[in-house]
Amino acid sequence: MTTTTVGSYLATRLEQIGVRHYFAVPGDYNLVLLDQLLKNQRMQFVGCCNELNLGYACDGYARATGVAAGFVTFSVGGLSAINAIAGAYAEDLPIIFVSGGPNTNAWPENRPLHHTLGEVRYRYQLDMFKMVTACAVSIEHIDDAPELIDRAINECLRRRKPVYIEIACNLAGENIPSAPNQKLTAPVPCDEAALDAAVEHAATMLNTAIKPVLVGGVKLRPWEAEPAFAQLAEASGYAVAMMPNAKGFFPESHPQYIGTYWGPVSTPGCGEIVESSDAYLYAGPTFTDYTTVGYSAMINKDKLIQANPERVKLPGRTYNNVPLPLFLSKLAEKLKLNPTSLEAWKRLRPEPCCRPQVTPDTKLLTRYVTDRIENMLTPDMTLLAETGDSWFNGVKTKLPDGANFEIQMQYGSIGWSVGATLGYAMAMKGERRVISMIGDGSFQLTAQELSTIIRYELNPIIFLINNRGYTIEVEIHDGPYNNIKNWDYAGLMNVLNAEDGKGWSTRVDTVGELDAAIETALAHEGGPCLIELTIDRDDCSKELLEWGTRVATVNSAPPKWT
Repeated sequence: MTTTTVGSYLATRLEQIGVRHYFAVPGDYNLVLLDQLLKNQRMQFVGCCNELNLGYACDGYARATGVAAGFVTFSVGGLSAINAIAGAYAEDLPIIFVSGGPNTNAWPENRPLHHTLGEVRYRYQLDMFKMVTACAVSIEHIDDAPELIDRAINECLRRRKPVYIEIACNLAGENIPSAPNQKLTAPVPCDEAALDAAVEHAATMLNTAIKPVLVGGVKLRPWEAEPAFAQLAEASGYAVAMMPNAKGFFPESHPQYIGTYWGPVSTPGCGEIVESSDAYLYAGPTFTDYTTVGYSAMINKDKLIQANPERVKLPGRTYNNVPLPLFLSKLAEKLKLNPTSLEAWKRLRPEPCCRPQVTPDTKLLTRYVTDRIENMLTPDMTLLAETGDSWFNGVKTKLPDGANFEIQMQYGSIGWSVGATLGYAMAMKGERRVISMIGDGSFQLTAQELSTIIRYELNPIIFLINNRGYTIEVEIHDGPYNNIKNWDYAGLMNVLNAEDGKGWSTRVDTVGELDAAIETALAHEGGPCLIELTIDRDDCSKELLEWGTRVATVNSAPPKWT
């Protein structure tokens, strides 16, 4: 029997599931583990500036490739990253998150350790991560390592959620049996009888409806249900809308696509078609105060078929252990062609808007910026929008076929986008260019990772909206706390470039300057581009004004029970 080390076993398993890069911040509890990982030259080490940003980078990488891995030290590293891992849990992103742990002798020998709470109890990080992962294990005996590593990775793939693996620092280099030469798999359980019954029930409901519609949700991608959803759309002929956090999961050039359904801030004409339908199938949705605009979206449960990743809910009945892709593809075989809702939208849809008439000297407005970004997008690009007004401007942007869109709407952690840009760009280096829309307030939380983007010669283009504050918070509930210290954002690039970086940046105030900056950025190679946009504090999309008012109403609702 051949042997390997605990760290090398983990590296082999990561390679087998498709991980090509792993993100790390070194610390003394994980240094031996990192030594073992470096022996696998088919994966690349990516060093991050801090652990929170590392977590966001894993988030972006998992969006691009389907799974990511990150490595930190104990306590000071793990607890710094836990917010980003919680966000990945909320967003259904598979991440193998690994922390070095205390020496196995510390607890039985009653030894207080650095980086800890100063008490001889070392399970607190494991206990915390149990709350924000699908599986959390601690390797404290070498004989347990293969089983625990495999169990965690299987749960990560099975549930499309992060998992946590803690490896004692004195075990990472110890020998164990080598990993089997087989890829880990995680089949989704399926109750065939429940599947058939759910399909029959849904088909009866939809085939007797007059103008049914389809609405795609964010869980289509993690559960690999996008092809089945497209198959269902083609078979049914229904009008197809997408929820805001599922933008890009269905081609926007498709003749059945009618826009984004987002309650009262939907694409013009889209909301009216969805809400007036007598039956709608939501595939992989999330219904939160954000996606329903403060629960003001008009979704009637008596007309709703809700196809979730592993269950289907219809009026009066829930069917469990029904995988989403199988349900959608089998339902496609049962539906009658019915384009009534699509024809209704064609009568209702507004005429295409003319592009705004501006001159090179016209002062920048957010709508001019959005118009320019839409015009520059190509099929091999991904548009990534930070929490804030960038959400609304990004959702309104029309994507060419092949282009992707990324948004963190469920968790909505400002600062996510800088690390996510790093992770996504690393995964897609040489294949796809990232275009990021980031507000100044968000950028200030995680700006350090621009340094890592420069270090690894990644070439995203960052549009940094400088309006000197947290615009989304302004529209929900304003106060002096929403103002921030202004930075010389364009000047920051030179600081981070130092002696060897190839980043490029500029500040623009007018449409003409923006056009010139975009032309330069598109031609730039070997490093990122940052275009700082000077925007008035109160210049935001009308959708944010509407959305912010409704979310604020939910937040401020008086208590019903005291």
